[in-house]
Amino acid sequence: MKTIEPYNGFEQGPIRPPSEAESLLIRITRNCPWNRCTFCPIYKDATFSLRPVDHVLKDIDAVRFYVDAIIGAEKSGSIISRRELAKLTQNGGKGDFRALHAASAFVANGMKSIFIQDGNSLIIKPDDIIHILLHLKGAFPQVERITSYARSHTIARISDENMSRMANAGLNRIHIGMESGSDKVLKMVKKGTDKAMQIVAGKKVKQAGIELSEYVMPGLGGKALSRENALETADALNQINPDFIRLRTLAIPAGAPLTEQFREGTFDKMGEVDTARELLLFLEELDGIGSNVRSDHVLNLFPEIDGVLPDDKKRMIQPLQEFLQLDPDEQMIFCVGRRTHRIAGFSDLGNPVQRAYALEMCAELGATIDNFDSVINSLMQRFI
Repeated sequence: MKTIEPYNGFEQGPIRPPSEAESLLIRITRNCPWNRCTFCPIYKDATFSLRPVDHVLKDIDAVRFYVDAIIGAEKSGSIISRRELAKLTQNGGKGDFRALHAASAFVANGMKSIFIQDGNSLIIKPDDIIHILLHLKGAFPQVERITSYARSHTIARISDENMSRMANAGLNRIHIGMESGSDKVLKMVKKGTDKAMQIVAGKKVKQAGIELSEYVMPGLGGKALSRENALETADALNQINPDFIRLRTLAIPAGAPLTEQFREGTFDKMGEVDTARELLLFLEELDGIGSNVRSDHVLNLFPEIDGVLPDDKKRMIQPLQEFLQLDPDEQMIFCVGRRTHRIAGFSDLGNPVQRAYALEMCAELGATIDNFDSVINSLMQRFI
């Protein structure tokens, strides 16, 4: 006999894209069904599961209840405490503070977007995701964007008809972790897909009229596969023409199998300069597409890589070209300054005040041109 899972209140998962910082997070699956990528530490000790659809609907209704209460109080000009809001629920006066917190943040951020969690929520039955999407649209008709993570492997198996049904139900952006377009790199990091499938999935999303955000990871192939990682990833993206290309420079977080390989010496992670060289090659190879390129993560060294292809391509690659022409000691000052937030962008290297702060950090950390990559690897642990 199948055990019926009890409803234990509103849930939220541990992650969301940086671009969804102001979104309401609605969890319909828990963790990741693949969970084998060697570069990822998230979910490694967690089991994947589908949340019952009626539980998800209850979450949505709970947030809607609190949203209405908050807006009603604001319109009347009254002051109502969080505890008083929580007691408004029909559940015997026992409030769901997690739903209340989510509703408060949602209202404060303008109620423009919703992100569906966790790592691969499109794995559920199409009819179920459509039911949830329609319920979200009914509860929050003013929402402009509903988005989700998805694996290429999963999307490639969804029919074009069902992709269109999801789009019509309100799903209008999908985030895919491509990471790399190189089959060698994808196999090495156990991504569970290949270049051809990445292209099929990306095109399927675009064909359905859904915005596509592809994430790529400079440095993922290490030194041995750096050039291939750049060229093959650019080629895949040129065939897909996604709406967004988002950079996520490789880091080595605690708990990731790739980090253990790095420590054992079986993965040769590149330093800042070699990674910048790979990134430049990747950007130079992007051709014939109109994607928005975003460097919207703290792991990235160059925030200036932000623009729309092809018009902004020259501007985006200029700081990389100038950085690679610097003397090694100047490269070190910039990298340490960026990683310690003493330098905000490449142009700050010429600012006497910012430069002085960066030099102080180099001295404090004992950074030299021979060891600064190791120093930075340690620093980056706090950002992962």
